[in-house]
Amino acid sequence: MSGPSCVVFDPSLTDYDFGRDHPMAPVRVDLTIMLARELGVIATDASGPGLPTVAAPMADDDLVATVHDPAYLDAVRMAGKDPHRPIADYGLGTEDNPSFEGMHEASAHIVGATVEAARKVWTGEVAHAANISGGLHHAMPAKASGFCVYNDIAVGIRWLLAQGAQRVAYVDVDVHHGDGVEHIFYDDPRVLTISLHETGQMLFPGTGFPGDTGGPGAEGSAVNVALPPGTTDAGWLRAFHAVVPPLVREFAPDVLVTQHGCDSHAEDPLGHLMLSVDGQRAAYLTLHDLAHEVCGGRWVATGGGGYAVVDVVPRAWTHLLAIVGGAPLDPRLPTPEGWREHVRHLLGRPGPQRMTDGRSPTYRDWSQGYDPSVWLDRAVHATRSAVFPLNGLDHLP
Repeated sequence: MSGPSCVVFDPSLTDYDFGRDHPMAPVRVDLTIMLARELGVIATDASGPGLPTVAAPMADDDLVATVHDPAYLDAVRMAGKDPHRPIADYGLGTEDNPSFEGMHEASAHIVGATVEAARKVWTGEVAHAANISGGLHHAMPAKASGFCVYNDIAVGIRWLLAQGAQRVAYVDVDVHHGDGVEHIFYDDPRVLTISLHETGQMLFPGTGFPGDTGGPGAEGSAVNVALPPGTTDAGWLRAFHAVVPPLVREFAPDVLVTQHGCDSHAEDPLGHLMLSVDGQRAAYLTLHDLAHEVCGGRWVATGGGGYAVVDVVPRAWTHLLAIVGGAPLDPRLPTPEGWREHVRHLLGRPGPQRMTDGRSPTYRDWSQGYDPSVWLDRAVHATRSAVFPLNGLDHLP
């Protein structure tokens, strides 16, 4: 089951560019869009098959300021005019968040794209909408963090609430904790934030533990699954299915918003989880089905992290876009020769041959019991014990 869908994109979204040697290379978005077009996932013209492309508007200051402090907007503008001047109080001009010319405009454009995706879904023009350039989940109201300047996801969720959404569920599958989105809505019971990530004991930003469950009046609305390094498809999907579907069903949101950082992959240079593209694809399929089950199909999907810019990101997000479009790709498909040739010409290296890593993801369901001697099971049990009772659910298998 699916419905009308779209991708919000225009090439200038890749102006969000921290420089040649930065891990968050905009080429990952370019390669994704090209791969998706060559496979027919994104329509190449208005009458052709595939997802239609919707232009991304620029967010104005009033919209960005629904989440970010006006003084911070001024600082981002200043950084974009004088990139060599660090503005430490706001996290700008750092190694993670180097300033670049036009930083405010590029960042506001990504916000505008995510809000446009939310608008398309909320007004019923489409059932699903994606902005793979978005997903900048670390940005705080007055500080850049973790490659993220403006928190497009939080602005999109706040826009949905302002338009009348009573409940929004946010699921974040990036390898890093979705700390910015959680922080912004920590005291808001209308927003359920769920983050599955490598434990903060081992990885930036060092937060997102099971005991972080929401502020006064919003207890149980923040959910964190802190996974051990080395977690593979089987363990990750076990944790995902033990936590995400039951909580989202109980919360019964009006809209599902998801962040799809694919840096949980085994080949990603910045994380230590061991997922495959096939395991990631399995989660995307579940989120699609969950949107139809609980909120009439209303689904806003964003990108996020992902730093294996050739071998992982284009394939993972092309699978995501295909699922958003209601026509999942056969993982056994070869990648198009034209796309591989483009990779060779652009980067001087081969691209992956197929849309699969050759895995068939399976997992043991939580209802079959858990083993307290296993770190993964202890982590899942800790999360369920902390938040399930607050949501009226039984945390035991």
